[in-house]
Amino acid sequence: MEVLASGIGEYRQPDPDGFREYVRTHKERRLVSKVMTEQEAVSRFVQDGDYLAYDQNVAVRGPTSLFREIIRQRKKNLWIAAKFTWTDASMLVAGGCVSKIDVGWMETGKVINEAIQKGEIKLIEWSNGALAYRHLAGALGVPFLPMRYLVGTDTFTQSGAKVIEDPYTGQRICLVPALNPDVSIIHVHQCDVYGNARVMGAGVAPMEIAMSSMKLILSTEEIIDQQAIRRQPQRTTIPYYLVDAVVVAPFGSYPGSTPGLYGADIEHWLEFAGAQMQGKTDEYLEKWVFSVASHEEMLDKRVGAKKLLQLRQAETIREGYYE
Repeated sequence: MEVLASGIGEYRQPDPDGFREYVRTHKERRLVSKVMTEQEAVSRFVQDGDYLAYDQNVAVRGPTSLFREIIRQRKKNLWIAAKFTWTDASMLVAGGCVSKIDVGWMETGKVINEAIQKGEIKLIEWSNGALAYRHLAGALGVPFLPMRYLVGTDTFTQSGAKVIEDPYTGQRICLVPALNPDVSIIHVHQCDVYGNARVMGAGVAPMEIAMSSMKLILSTEEIIDQQAIRRQPQRTTIPYYLVDAVVVAPFGSYPGSTPGLYGADIEHWLEFAGAQMQGKTDEYLEKWVFSVASHEEMLDKRVGAKKLLQLRQAETIREGYYE
């Protein structure tokens, strides 16, 4: 296969056979409880230097309680896939956790801009679709997938994509390398103790991320009985055998929303935005991350039942959403 053009961006070398072997030897296929605390899940499954992926961002159904725990445990040198991120990337960078970011779309405020200028983080440009395709390739166990765009753009030049001559049509086609994250974190609406999980509404690529990841941590709004899963198996988004840890985290997306359950806390977002602009993210992290021991304690001490009830009431629960 002749490569006609290559981007200059860094990427992790695909290893489909190595990933297959890891899954075969490490994934638990028995029906055993995987429920654990956020502290235990992050300590066991997120290591310094890992490639970390996640579905959604802090605005909607993001795994925000797990972001905070990663920062609280001061994980370092993470490479993250920022498919469609907002202030989650800035928060992780402010916490000193990130060294490389594969960018699809990302908010770039003062924290990230200063980190780039200081040489503390490196950005590799892709697109939302390209990163989703990379996860899909990883899930399918193939080293790459073809795409019909990126070629001819600055994004292609800065990415790790390649152009070849399609052996079937003779036309130029773009290829993106498979992505198999060391660990991924996904927030879900419901889950049983084994890891069978339900995502209600839109997502970016939850199944592709789950299938392509070596380790997977789920945070869930609630634990439901396995019989409910068995009665409606068609509602299961992520099956248990892909999952390594289940963390019970009501309001786990706070200050973001979880559709059908609660709205976003705009005042909190403005607080983080103000902290960024004023160079006070250390103070923000001390208040919301380091001065509390857990997500539950943060909700109790920093948010309060009254505000949580208001966020519940702000989101119209759709009739039949869970039935």
